[in-house]
Order: sequence, then C-alpha cells, then structure tokens
Amino acid sequence: MSQPDRPALPPLQGGRLIFGTLALSLAVFMIILDSSVANVSIQAISGDIGVSPQQGTWVVTSFAVANAIAIPLTGWLTMRIGQVRLFVGANLLFVVSSWLCGIAPNIESLIAARLLQGAAAGPIIPLSQALLLPSYPPARMGMALAFWGTTTLVAPIMGPLLGGWISDNHTWPWIFYINIPIGLLTAWATWAIYRTRESATRQLPIDKLGLVLLALWVGSLQLMLDKGKELDWFNSPVIVALAVTALVGFVYFIVWEWYDAHPVVDLSLFKGRNFSSGVIALSVTYGLFFASLVVLPLWLQTQIGYTATEAGKVMAPVGIFAIVLTPLVGKLLPKIDARWFATCGLLVFALVFHLRARFISEIDAFSLMIPTVIQGAAMAMFFTPLNSIILSGLRPDKIASAAGVFIFVRTMFGGLATSIVSTLWDRRTVLHHARLAEHTGTHHPPFDQSVQTLTAQGMTEPGAWATIDRMITVQASTLGATDIFWMSSVLFLSMIGLVWLTKPIKSAA
Repeated sequence: MSQPDRPALPPLQGGRLIFGTLALSLAVFMIILDSSVANVSIQAISGDIGVSPQQGTWVVTSFAVANAIAIPLTGWLTMRIGQVRLFVGANLLFVVSSWLCGIAPNIESLIAARLLQGAAAGPIIPLSQALLLPSYPPARMGMALAFWGTTTLVAPIMGPLLGGWISDNHTWPWIFYINIPIGLLTAWATWAIYRTRESATRQLPIDKLGLVLLALWVGSLQLMLDKGKELDWFNSPVIVALAVTALVGFVYFIVWEWYDAHPVVDLSLFKGRNFSSGVIALSVTYGLFFASLVVLPLWLQTQIGYTATEAGKVMAPVGIFAIVLTPLVGKLLPKIDARWFATCGLLVFALVFHLRARFISEIDAFSLMIPTVIQGAAMAMFFTPLNSIILSGLRPDKIASAAGVFIFVRTMFGGLATSIVSTLWDRRTVLHHARLAEHTGTHHPPFDQSVQTLTAQGMTEPGAWATIDRMITVQASTLGATDIFWMSSVLFLSMIGLVWLTKPIKSAA
C-alpha cells in the first residue's frame, strides 16, 4: 500500500550524525575499493583463470555495465521499498555476490558474479547521498558532501595497495572476500541509525519496456566495444549487428523515456542547464580518470615488469591530496563559485596527464608517483564542486532520482572509456611496433650492431632477435599508453567550456 508523504525529517545530531555519515560513506568506500582493487589485480586474475589480460578487463567492464543498468532503477525501487530498506538490502546482496566472485572457478562464473555485484552496487551511491543530505542542516550540506567525499577517497589509496599485496601474497579471491565484513558492518550500522527515517513508499508501475530497451542498448554497446578488437571490428557481421542494435535501441529508449509517465531514467532532468552540462563534464572526466586506473597498472605489470604490489604503491598516492583538500573545498564552496574549483581541477588533470604523456619505459618509481600525487588535488577540486553544481536548485524529493541519473551516465562513461581506451591502446601499440620494426634488419647498422653485441655476450642470433623484439614491444606499448595520456590531457581542457555553461546556486548541496 502507498504511504502518505512524510514531513521533512529534522537533521541528525551528535553521535548519530557522525556514525550515520561514516556508515553511508563506508558503503561507497566499499564500492570504490572493489573497483580499484580489481583494476590492479586483472593480471593476477587472468593469469590464474587462464585468459588474456584483455579478456580479464571484462572483470571491470561487466561490473560497470550491470551497475549502469541498475542505477536508474534506484528511484523506482526507492518508491516501492523505501530508501533505508533498499540501501541495507543492496549492501547485503553485494556481500553475497562478493562471496560468489571469490569462489568463481572460471571466467564465465566470475563475470556472472560481477554482473550481480554491479547490479547490487547500483543503488548504493545515489542512496548514500539521498540519506546523507537530509541528515544535515541546509547550510552544511556542502560540508556533508565534503565529508562523504573525504572518507570515500581513502579507497583509491587502499585499493591498489590491498589489491597488489593480496595478488602477490595470497590468492585473488581475497580481493572480493574483504567486502564481506565491510558490507555487513555497513548494513547493520545504517539500519540501526536510519530505520526510523524510512522514506514514504508508493506502488508505482515499472517502465518494463524502458528497462528492456536500456539493457538492450547498454549491453549491446558494451559487448561491441569489448569484442570489437577480437572480431576485427566492423569487418565482423557480429559487431555490425551489435552496433545497429545499440543505436536503434538507444534511439527508441530516448523517445520512449521522454513520453512515458513513469520512466526508468527521468530525462526531464536534462532540461536544466546545470544538470546537463555538469553531468557531461563530470562523466567525460570520470571516464578518462577511470580508464587511466586500468591502463596504468596493466602497463606497469605487463610491460615494465612491476609486481602487483609495486603497481599498487605507484597508484596509491592518488588519494593523499584528495583527503587533505576535500574538506577545505567543502568549507569554501558556499563562498567561492564552484566553477572556479572545477576549472582548477580540470587544469590540474590536464597537467597530470601531460606529465604521464612524457613517460618512458625506463622511468623510475618516483617519477611515476609525481603525477599520481598531483592528481589527488584535481580530484578534490573537481568532483565535489561538480556534484554541488549538478544537484543545485533541485527539490529534496528529486535528489535521489537526479543522483541516480548522473551516476548512471558517469558509470556508463567509466565502462565505455575503459573499453575504448583498451582497444585504442592495443591499436596504437601495433602501429608503433610496426614503425619501430621498420628500423630492424641487417641493412640497418644500429640494429646489426645490437645483434652483434648480444651475440658477443653469449646469446644465439635468434635469441638476440627475440630480445630486441621484446624491447620494441615494450617501447611500442609505452608509446601507445603515452598517446592515450596526451589525448586525455586535451579532452580535460575541453571540458572547461562545459563547466562554464552552468550557473551554480551558492550554498546549495
């Protein structure tokens, strides 16, 4: 039965406010931790299961796709079940699916468990914001987002370190088992504090056709991107069929959702300039950021010879500046135009990826860490202010729906960017390998001299050729990665224009 709308709840106070904020943030921490741990551990997982690292990226992208499809259902599920019950239930389902990931005997089972895990994770981030913001007085909502962001930014530090350490010293299933105590603790704490603040429920119909169309075009698009390289892209009828299905499904989805009375995705939110411009800028930036969290550890482990732990140490410092600066940004948001913060964040992102575009295969660990440390400042100055801009001016009852929509778009961009960047990296690597190989052969004196040097050290001539080919492969892969970093730097700068199309409302959450 439907429940009548309830009056606005008073803010929490004292210990309930502190522990409530920590419980909600811990849930998001778990989701982000799971993603960053898996990124570093792709090499270990794929090697143990017996698939290529490229196929291993399905462990990341399958989660992202299921997550993207599930997120828009948050609004409808909230109205049917209630915010608190849905949040607690999603955490418990995430615990179960994490256990299933850990016991998966093959890549097919692991991908299926990751799909369930991504679906369970869908409502957690938007509901954490929807429950958090009413817990604070309106004047402190910016600070609430900063606290929420600070605790969740610990995950990018712990994730790579945990993933690397577990992969090197234990078996990879433990990267999923660590979610179990976190999820159980979060579910218990949230229920204890928020069960008396349950939202009103209504028996709204579900947009079944919209949901089918959403799953159809998102699934087809992701499958096309993941299988494209393997099937030689549009030379394959399978890829052509997937592309047509994705395009037609997307067009029908947009038309249907625009006119349906109870849409899965509330497209009317995009009528607002703040929402539409902010969501695009945030999603593109997040996609580039997320893809780099996949490419960089893979490059370090497959080409430079780093262990998972060493790669984790390189990635870990990303959260240092983020944790230090995010509370300061939250405190200053009501006083300073959020667009200035976001612009500075994009400029720093562009600088970070410009520095990475100068990486060489002989780079030392300290030089690798410098851009990673600086990137934390970009995260603090960009993500919280953009969240503030996107949610500014919305009614409280629209926050959960708006958060679900923009997190859906952001998550989609994260999964798509990972697939696109992975394919682009392979293509650029092949191109650079071909160009470098043009300078090999006995008619090239430097190459002939290198072969002679290696054979003088006791190698056979075929062994010398193989050694040089390996060096060319490492160099080509490095050049392919730096091409991606350079293109990302340019795209970060282009997002500044979108940020200034918004008109943020001061002191809004």
